[in-house]
Amino acid sequence: MREELRIIVSGGGTGGHIFPAVSIANAIKSQHPEAEILFVGAEGRMEMQRVPAAGYPIKALPICGFDRKHLLKNIAVLFKIWKSRRMARKIIRDFRPMAAVGVGGYASGPTLNMAEAMGIPTLIQEQNSYAGVTNKLLAKRADKICVAYDGMERFFPKEKIILTGNPVRQGLLENTKSREEALADFGLLPGLKTVLLIGGSLGARTLNESVLANLTAISASGVQFIWQTGGYYFAQIQEQLKLKGQPDNLFVTDFIAKMEDAYAAADLVVSRAGASSISELCLLGKPAILVPSPNVAEDHQTKNALALVDKQAALYVKDAEAVNKLIGLALNVIRDADKLSALSRNIKAMAFTDSADRIAEEVCKLAVAYRENRSRSAEASSLASAERERFI
Repeated sequence: MREELRIIVSGGGTGGHIFPAVSIANAIKSQHPEAEILFVGAEGRMEMQRVPAAGYPIKALPICGFDRKHLLKNIAVLFKIWKSRRMARKIIRDFRPMAAVGVGGYASGPTLNMAEAMGIPTLIQEQNSYAGVTNKLLAKRADKICVAYDGMERFFPKEKIILTGNPVRQGLLENTKSREEALADFGLLPGLKTVLLIGGSLGARTLNESVLANLTAISASGVQFIWQTGGYYFAQIQEQLKLKGQPDNLFVTDFIAKMEDAYAAADLVVSRAGASSISELCLLGKPAILVPSPNVAEDHQTKNALALVDKQAALYVKDAEAVNKLIGLALNVIRDADKLSALSRNIKAMAFTDSADRIAEEVCKLAVAYRENRSRSAEASSLASAERERFI
């Protein structure tokens, strides 16, 4: 009787890493229901709540990022990296995975690095159009590299690259709610155009400041807004709205649990340019204005945004110009039916509809091959041992 597949999935930190990771895990379970999947994340990060909520066990590493402003604090960071590597080795020895998947985030570095060193096949999923440092290092020994953009051979060995796109959360594909039903859930009117403003799972200060600076224009626009502020900013924004007055056409919330409903309600989306957000917009064909975060490694969000802008699939506003330009541009675009239609058509053309399944297939191929090779090696060793005993 064959062993069940055992697979480690590592990474997290933000919804942009966690949602694809869970989608890949779900696809693996769909293809191989007997598979055991263990997540490895970072202590205190979002994955430690979101992954168990999705039904998967998770182990935590004390890993964190380097502090570029306070260099002396990195002595402690180096110790955490060393400790995380030791813990990752023990997790791998105990769980005995047949493949390991890295989706980005602090934990994926030590986990995938130790898996590679221990002979476990690895697959890394690079979500952005500009590869991160960790994935570039891991790619040297990775077996397969799944990417979402063309031209990634400038970062990775060409023979390892598989163009799969980025997985998105399952609810987006399964939603049957109409635009009118979704708008009603937000207390908004079906006869008005609607802008959705989202700054990612943690919120975005610049997008929030852009709304607060343009409340008068929003109030007089005849356009509705759904505004996700992020939990960190919500209380402060509530105070600001009490002072300035909240327009009736502005729905404000700290977090949207059912993002599929918000997308269904929206005619135009204003968003950061994280890889997962872009993949969702492509899949749903949503016209978008992207405001890349300047606070990410190697400015990869700008590169993500420009990959769409170059194909006339999205509009782009620099973070530094957003407070003055963003809301005005959004109001102009949402009143231009031809522009909305063209943006929707062009961004939809960039979508991958089965990314999670395709990545899961590649992971399972690695795991099955590893299991069979190990089984053959064990059988050969047993036969050799029996042969030696026969001659003694």
